[in-house]
Amino acid sequence: MKLSQRDLRMPGRANCYFHKVYTTNCSKMLGIFKEKLVNAPKELNSPASLNSSTKPKLTHEILQDFISSNSLNAFYMCFGNDALLAHSPSNHSFIHHRLFSGVENIYCVFMGSLHNLSKLNKQYGLSKGTNEAMFIIEAYRTLRDRGPYPADQVLKELEGSFGFVMYDNKDGTVFVASGSDGQIGLYWGIAADGSLAISDNMDLIKASCAKSFAPFPTGCMFHSEHGLMSFEHPTKKMKAMPRIDSEGVMCGANFNVDSQSRNQMMPRVGSEANWAAWGSQA
Repeated sequence: MKLSQRDLRMPGRANCYFHKVYTTNCSKMLGIFKEKLVNAPKELNSPASLNSSTKPKLTHEILQDFISSNSLNAFYMCFGNDALLAHSPSNHSFIHHRLFSGVENIYCVFMGSLHNLSKLNKQYGLSKGTNEAMFIIEAYRTLRDRGPYPADQVLKELEGSFGFVMYDNKDGTVFVASGSDGQIGLYWGIAADGSLAISDNMDLIKASCAKSFAPFPTGCMFHSEHGLMSFEHPTKKMKAMPRIDSEGVMCGANFNVDSQSRNQMMPRVGSEANWAAWGSQA
């Protein structure tokens, strides 16, 4: 299928480009972030990828696969050579939304729905028309700049099924979370150039990252600088468990809460407590 594409420079967005693509099929999302931006768990990168019959792919190859298999009006945004977010809005009515929003150089792809969105919007002083993706951005901005609460406490307030990938282009920060009920599946893996790829399409990530992929753990959040943690059990450490595929080969890792461990948390108060400083007070 021949693709038509428009490339537009986003006004006021240095090194940020918007691309709209017309194709057909299903609705998914994709985020790819260069190794220099993220501190991905080392256990996610399996040595078996080097000897696998299916080799990891480069960023442009993964993006092309996304474009060729997705729905009408798919689009993606490139942030220089460091990051990209791709999204394909659905033309059908689903219980769970797939939404894309951008506010002041912060961009979010949100999947799912929040039952208490109206209450949350009122709590944060947001308009009634604020959707889930916009709420995540506004909550992030509020807590990043002046909020007294850590991220795990905020995520615990979200009622519903959700998964989101957010990128702060100003700070080069990646933030990912998956709801506790597991209804919105996310998958992550390591591409050929060491980039971190994240999608709700398991087949895309598996084909892109060879043996170096895994499901993103539910009830957890990932920050590009501070790593992976459970927002349900913020005082516990995460433990990597080997994943063995049908060929008997280690394939990335599953990450579970280590009930026997305890994170060393420092008390945080005032403006220093924000989404970049993980965890609750010990």
